[in-house]
Amino acid sequence: MKKLARRALAPLTAAALGLTLLSGTQAAAEPEAWTAAWATSPQLPSEGFTPNWSQAGFSHQTVRQVVRVTQAGERARIRLSNAYGTSPLRITGATIARTGKGAAVEKGSVRHLTFDGKRAVVIPARGQAASDAASLEVGEESSVTVTLYLAGTTGPATFHAQGFADTYRADGDHRADASGRAFDESSQSWYYLSGVDVSGSSAPPRRDGVVLFGDSITDGFGSTAGKNRRYPDVLAARLDRPVLNAGIGGNLVLNDSAWFGERGSARFQRDVLDQPGVSTVVVLEGLNDIGFYEAQKAGFDRPTYWPAPKVSASELIAGYRELIRQAHGRGVRIVGATLLPLGGSDHYGPDAARVSDEVNAWIRTSGEFDAVVDLDRVLADPSDAERLDPKYDFGDHLHPNDAGYARLASAVAEVL
Repeated sequence: MKKLARRALAPLTAAALGLTLLSGTQAAAEPEAWTAAWATSPQLPSEGFTPNWSQAGFSHQTVRQVVRVTQAGERARIRLSNAYGTSPLRITGATIARTGKGAAVEKGSVRHLTFDGKRAVVIPARGQAASDAASLEVGEESSVTVTLYLAGTTGPATFHAQGFADTYRADGDHRADASGRAFDESSQSWYYLSGVDVSGSSAPPRRDGVVLFGDSITDGFGSTAGKNRRYPDVLAARLDRPVLNAGIGGNLVLNDSAWFGERGSARFQRDVLDQPGVSTVVVLEGLNDIGFYEAQKAGFDRPTYWPAPKVSASELIAGYRELIRQAHGRGVRIVGATLLPLGGSDHYGPDAARVSDEVNAWIRTSGEFDAVVDLDRVLADPSDAERLDPKYDFGDHLHPNDAGYARLASAVAEVL
């Protein structure tokens, strides 16, 4: 296990202070400051890209989820979201443990979690809850397993569609099992779990967390599933600071989507600014705003591409300015990333080409972001600047492959 980092980050919000929201009431603050070590962005229940359990929800079942943390600690807590629930959600019990193989966990590491001192918690519709601290030593870049037992019937579940990691399900109560034998179903989405925080340091509080905000490129589409080769994972391995992934595949800066989450400006506070200890955000988003219109125009008229209005450069820039305003209002440094080349993809066409060039020129030259990383140039084909370099192309001419994500992470690391 890696040496524990000796840091504690200053809290920002009720969640950061250790407050559990229970039917509109707040529990007492816990004594330590928390660092967000892993996070994901909640979404509406939907069919998503691959089969998942969000629309059916759960009934008398146990859900086991494996996540990779980017900060070490001696204590841990989880954050749960019922952001898109229309009724209260009852979590009958939850545990956290160090990860074993597959759905198994390390023997002797299972810790029952409490919420304001109780093992069960009811999270109001559109609410969230943070557990109490559990004594569990975790290493930086190690995995922890969070297990939820749902004795009742939940209805549709708030989730994150593209986890690119296995989540497991079992009938009955298996929250304390070290073995993974009972977990005979899997999907690659996360359910209700929105964050894992750590604490346990005597060092003065620090705030140096990095949130990567974006769409499927930040989410990791095109990377090897189960191998933690998304660009946030690669960046975390390069930096001695927490790195959080706030990407949602298909997300838009300007418009809400039933499939791909609330628009960037609407979810920015929750997914970025409310993370405990955040100091910097990197914004890489906008290709879907300009590309869905081209895809629909070319005949890809699927619900996944709705809404698909024609978006101008000035409209997209106004969206970025709103993100900048929110970040600066909370004292957070904001880095702008230029849009990647999209030539040859289903997002490409004359309007997208023109708007992406205009937007990238503004990102590079306006001075409105605190720093800029020029990913358009870093990942472009040397012989055709409109296209991804073939050695970095996943195959759809839109998303990077593992090598592309590693190159992207390297470029981002240089400006942090």
